[in-house]
Amino acid sequence: MEDEQLMVQASDIEAKAREIQTALDETRESVQNTAVIAGVVVALFVLIAFLTGRKRGKRSRALVEVYRV
Repeated sequence: MEDEQLMVQASDIEAKAREIQTALDETRESVQNTAVIAGVVVALFVLIAFLTGRKRGKRSRALVEVYRV
């Protein structure tokens, strides 16, 4: 065992680099999908809050006036 030297060839480095690049691409796609879903959820929440507030603001309320004579 001590007589054998560990040789690293260029093809080994290239294969490992491709493996790392593939993992990075998969992670990037996953994060982008999650970000898009989160953005849509936030936009829907803001839209619902806006419409609810607008509807509530238009609701007529009874107006009671008190006169002292």
